[in-house]
Amino acid sequence: MAKYKNYVVAQSLEEAYALNAKKSSVIVAGNMWLRMCGLNKQTAIDLSALGLDRIEETEDAFVIGSMAVLRSLETHEALNAAFGGVFRDALAPIVGTQFRNTATVGGSVYSRFGFSDVSALLLALHAQVLLYKRGAVSLSDYQKETWDRDIITHIRIPKGQRAAVRSVRVSETDIPVLVCAASVSGEGLRLVLGARPARAQIVAEHLAPDCGEETFEEIAAKTAFGGNLRASEAYRRKIAPVLMMRAAKACREVAQK
Repeated sequence: MAKYKNYVVAQSLEEAYALNAKKSSVIVAGNMWLRMCGLNKQTAIDLSALGLDRIEETEDAFVIGSMAVLRSLETHEALNAAFGGVFRDALAPIVGTQFRNTATVGGSVYSRFGFSDVSALLLALHAQVLLYKRGAVSLSDYQKETWDRDIITHIRIPKGQRAAVRSVRVSETDIPVLVCAASVSGEGLRLVLGARPARAQIVAEHLAPDCGEETFEEIAAKTAFGGNLRASEAYRRKIAPVLMMRAAKACREVAQK
């Protein structure tokens, strides 16, 4: 269980950034996974007073505040309409409604959890991470970085895509054994594999949306997998082509509607 000596509700991003510059501080976000990490920190920083929980639609993108809870993405009508209902489908299996009412998108992205359905989906959707000091960074680059002290303010997702997610779980609300997120846009088909069990990774892009089974077999053969208590490396490698094929097919079906 995490322990904090001071709890500060930041009144500005500059205040939060200054506090977070100290290694003895941590941003709590939804505090769902963090509280189980056994941290012992001087200061917990709460961003809930900064209006970062909104989902806003622009002409060419959706901009999601980092403090938006997963449940709000799951139930947002315009967001789901724009991307073929993928947020509803992808987020509903995560733990339970009470958990998704508290866990935040910013916390999920910053933590770069290897098992994250959220990161896999956003990576497939060509998302950008908007940081307080550094500005916009592609999620594909951000996923590869080590943790720093900058603050995620928003996630930006460009329109003009359709996406689908397929996963395998030991039980319905468990962490996935393997997850595949796919998207189709003007750039072609993009495939992302998460819970390998390493961080979500783009394993192919610019593919023809109707590519065949051999393509998925080749991608799986080139992708790094590992084993853990949920599944072996061999099992993940075996099921990966099937998940990719199902996700790609679902993308095509959604795009045709």
